[in-house]
Amino acid sequence: MNPDLLHSLNSLRVLSVDMINQAGTGHPGIALGAAPILYALYANSLKINPRDPNWVNRDRFVMSAGHGSALLYATLFMAGFDISIDDLVNFRRLDSKTPGHPELGTTPGVEISTGSLGQGVANAVGMAIAEKYLRTIAADSLPKQKLIDYYTYVLASDGDLMEGVAEEAASIAGNLALDHLIILYDSNDVTVDGELKLSSSDDIIKKYLAMGFEVDYVKEGNEVTEISKAIERAKYNKKPTLIEIKTTIGRGSLNEGRSVVHGKPLSYDDIQNIRKKYKITTGPMEITENAVKYMRYSIANRINNEYTNWQSLYKQAKISSGEDIKKLIQFIETKSIGAEINSENFRIQNDYNEELRESNSKMLNILAERTKFFLGGSADISSSTHTKLYKEIEMSKKYPAGRNIYFGVREHAMGAILNGMSLSGLKVFGSCFLAFADYLMPALRMSCFMRLPVTYIFTHDSVSIGSDVPTHQPIEQLANIRNIPNLIDFRPCDINEVIGAWEYITHNSVPAAIFLSKDEAHILAGTNGKNVALGAYILRSEKTKLDAILLSTGTEVTTTYLISEELRAKGIDTRVVSMPSMNLFKKQPKEYQEKVLPKNAKIISIEAGSTMCWNYFTKYTIGINEFGYSGSKQDVLEKLHFSYEDILSKVEEYIKIKDNSTVAPIPDSKKTEVLE
Repeated sequence: MNPDLLHSLNSLRVLSVDMINQAGTGHPGIALGAAPILYALYANSLKINPRDPNWVNRDRFVMSAGHGSALLYATLFMAGFDISIDDLVNFRRLDSKTPGHPELGTTPGVEISTGSLGQGVANAVGMAIAEKYLRTIAADSLPKQKLIDYYTYVLASDGDLMEGVAEEAASIAGNLALDHLIILYDSNDVTVDGELKLSSSDDIIKKYLAMGFEVDYVKEGNEVTEISKAIERAKYNKKPTLIEIKTTIGRGSLNEGRSVVHGKPLSYDDIQNIRKKYKITTGPMEITENAVKYMRYSIANRINNEYTNWQSLYKQAKISSGEDIKKLIQFIETKSIGAEINSENFRIQNDYNEELRESNSKMLNILAERTKFFLGGSADISSSTHTKLYKEIEMSKKYPAGRNIYFGVREHAMGAILNGMSLSGLKVFGSCFLAFADYLMPALRMSCFMRLPVTYIFTHDSVSIGSDVPTHQPIEQLANIRNIPNLIDFRPCDINEVIGAWEYITHNSVPAAIFLSKDEAHILAGTNGKNVALGAYILRSEKTKLDAILLSTGTEVTTTYLISEELRAKGIDTRVVSMPSMNLFKKQPKEYQEKVLPKNAKIISIEAGSTMCWNYFTKYTIGINEFGYSGSKQDVLEKLHFSYEDILSKVEEYIKIKDNSTVAPIPDSKKTEVLE
């Protein structure tokens, strides 16, 4: 190996270990073992410009093995990104540029926040899908001009590839022939608990060949040149590529090859041993100028001309007269899809009546007609969730610009892939039954953590699906999802509120979840799409005195409305409040919140699900806190004491209670802010 290259590589190793030692926490095993992989990628292959980290046509790299963050940050520093030695010294400290796992928007050069193992592989698949989609529509507008033409790389550990989400996503990648996706498999045969063979004997190469990948193998993972050659070979493949690179965890450590070197700082003696073995004579958190220059010069020599040529191409594209290319340029520069929904443009007849999943379908297809940058799919149930874009074809290896994505029965991969796609600026959605949302919760959580504008469409939103059995009847899911920070929830009661939900989604870059009923919903007097942005609003006012407020969501609002009318006939005056978005209501000024839900009013919540989240507003909750049953809708509702008659009886009982101090104080809006 070239002596200058060897010194630069070994300096990277030792700097990474120093960071971990400085922090007193971290993962030295991957830093020592996988350093040649990242060095080869950044120095010899990755198309990046550290001075322009958001270059549209840059290659993307995902550190799926996020515990190797020290290695990534040290590499980014050596590559020339806006990261200093002081930033490396502050590794894992509060508010530093170098958190314990990579985080989007925190560290220059980090493309995505690394969640639990396997997520990064699926995120990379999403990035590769977005690249191929955009590459195809760009080529249609500018034939033979490589305006969009980049690769997505991901470093995956043994643990990553053991996770089901990675395998789900890889299967999709193979089916779509994502030729610009390259998985760099850090194959060291060790996991946290010991040797890999204790938990897995899979033949990874055969498995990935079976899933439609090309595969390559690097026997000696310390050879930067051999790794680089394998990466260059992969660029000629017409399928996604997995490169298995045999490495030694903790290479150079006294405990190399053993699980003990995985996840805690090395001893003083071991660090001194490593410095001696790798011939590094600098002090802790020091690195020679030559070590840094060698990598930076390698990158500059590869990239400068390519970057300059692309800028010229982009300038030519911007003066093009073609309508499609103008829209593409606008999308690239603004990350706007160029289409919005305005509820004022819709006039719905007073007798309108349809399933809310069908109302939502209409909005999806209206939006799809207005922009090419809106697409998505379902976990193999678009015929049930009604999320197909009817004028569009399916995405496939033959038609990569298809806008109906067939994720198959892979909810977790669907969510993680959507996260990766969203980072390109595409407006994406995914759908499944609400009861199955638990399969994708880790990905949904990462959507919210990164504040990505992914829209999740959950249908069959309550026990009213009846004969679909209790395993398919959601109970706790609504409350669980609403409690995820940064999420905007929508549970509309009729088509007006469905339109309002999409108005908010298309005007705001937010992670969102829409909960839709399978039941038909009548349009209700007083519903208004604009009011959805307020989170909750008065649907039916009291006439003379306020005996109680009936607070409800979804199709239960219709039931609540009818109960209010019946109570008025009995001389009981109630206000009906529709709350299509609990989290948007919490964002409103305190004055508005108290106008809708006065402090001294008796508030009764009515929703066909867990009552847990309603305790924020009142202790008078009518809901369902047990699993459902298999039977007709009416039989199930009666058995769960949630029929019309049961709800009416409970409302009357609560109103009779002489207690006007039951409303939980609504906290100051600044403290309850969900998302700007």
